[in-house]
Amino acid sequence: MVTRGPSDGPIAYGQDVGTAVGAQILGDSCRHCDYCVRGDQILCPQKHFTGIMIDGGYVEYAVLKADFVTPLPQGLDPVGTAPLMCAGLTAFNALQRAGIRPTSRVAVIGAGGLGMLAIRYAAAMGARVAVIGRSDRDLASGKQAGDELLISTQDSDPAEALKAWHGGADVILNASPSTAAATAAFTGLAPDGTLVLCGYGSDPLILPTEAMALRRPHTMINPSGSPHDARDTLAFSAAHGILPEFTPIGLRDAGTALDAMARGQSGRGRSSSSTDQMTPNRFRRSDRG
Repeated sequence: MVTRGPSDGPIAYGQDVGTAVGAQILGDSCRHCDYCVRGDQILCPQKHFTGIMIDGGYVEYAVLKADFVTPLPQGLDPVGTAPLMCAGLTAFNALQRAGIRPTSRVAVIGAGGLGMLAIRYAAAMGARVAVIGRSDRDLASGKQAGDELLISTQDSDPAEALKAWHGGADVILNASPSTAAATAAFTGLAPDGTLVLCGYGSDPLILPTEAMALRRPHTMINPSGSPHDARDTLAFSAAHGILPEFTPIGLRDAGTALDAMARGQSGRGRSSSSTDQMTPNRFRRSDRG
């Protein structure tokens, strides 16, 4: 969610009145537990999620905690930036937590909204990127992004294909809503590699322990991020010109867009709803995403 601050009133936490800011799913925390004190508010046992425990963004006006919003860097389209506060933050933080470095081999499962951002972030970090998908759209998206390796799960075993890719992937990021997809690719990790679940289903993650012996693999789930992670995400996105592919819609059309998404008919990219005050001419969609 992206919004503009009030036109008058007190200035909070060093942010000028009227500043365009982004709000993530993490809306508040206790502020005094060990996790909060060290800046890992996303792990706070008493955290509050925007849109779940506190009012969300399908409104014209919202009341948000000043220290849980992130000022937008100059040059980022506010409407296009809104998905970065969710999918972008999750993907960027996952790659950071997985410890990728230039020349790391990163395999992304699924090339939807979150997956495409993970692909673009990984490439901008200097990684070599593979995309794993079962649909022609996933593979076409990977080809358009210039990925080094395209793996169709309908034509090949993803784990074997990754092993043939110079010994396996250093990071496998699952951006699909399928735990089984992550399980199928797991043994394609290189030694000391990391499987990161940004997407998963209701079925449990079952790992082959024999295949794990002597290879020291790691597994993790990345639950979005904390306020400082959001700032890093937006700063990196601005520096590298990364915005998601998105369709701007009016707030009144949000329900229709959600219904289409539930039916699997939402098309490419994200739908980003906005109110009139967020879309003056200078804030309209840019051509960079």
